[in-house]
Amino acid sequence: MPDRYKTLTKKDVARKVAELMSEPIYKSEPWVGAVVEALGELLLEADPEVRIELRDFGVFEVKKTKAKPKARNPKTNETVFIPSRRKTHFKPSKRLKEVLQTPLTQLNYEIPEGSADFEGGDSK
Repeated sequence: MPDRYKTLTKKDVARKVAELMSEPIYKSEPWVGAVVEALGELLLEADPEVRIELRDFGVFEVKKTKAKPKARNPKTNETVFIPSRRKTHFKPSKRLKEVLQTPLTQLNYEIPEGSADFEGGDSK
């Protein structure tokens, strides 16, 4: 089983903000917390849809889904009705998308086993 990827928390974001602003972390933590809380509330208050655009970062959206009258439960193979609902969606900015689409080989990262460009062994 592959190693789990690193999980960053709100505190890690506050540390990065403090570093970028040349301030101690205790000054950035309340701001980061307030921004995260505000984004969450704006998404929760969507009536029924909303789009939050953060330039050079991305777009958070709450979208409506269509009802699915003929979905199947894979365990029982029973036909079930799934009502329309809302879902969240994040679309990264053009800059983020370009960076994330850089092939792993160009970044000297190990290629995941089973990938079409996996050659076996360590790809570093």
